[in-house]
Amino acid sequence: MLIIGKKVDEYLQFLAQKGFQLGEDAIGFIAFGQSYTDSSEDLVIVAIELTLKAQKEFDGSFFISLLEMLKENNILTRTEALQFTKMKKIIQ
Repeated sequence: MLIIGKKVDEYLQFLAQKGFQLGEDAIGFIAFGQSYTDSSEDLVIVAIELTLKAQKEFDGSFFISLLEMLKENNILTRTEALQFTKMKKIIQ
């Protein structure tokens, strides 16, 4: 059984309320990505948000790659993540 943290779970519930229903496969990618990269819940939430902005849907491979990139570049905050992804032309 894959486990996601409380903050991530609350964020997924928020997305569901806004109409972004993520399936079990997406939740599996999220749990795997967080564990694989040893990322904080805050960074995982930012990576979910940016994945949805860049791809217009949840793409598990993109999410994990983005999370790895953020982690490798010592990105810790949402502001840093937004600046980084804009600089890399991942989002507009």
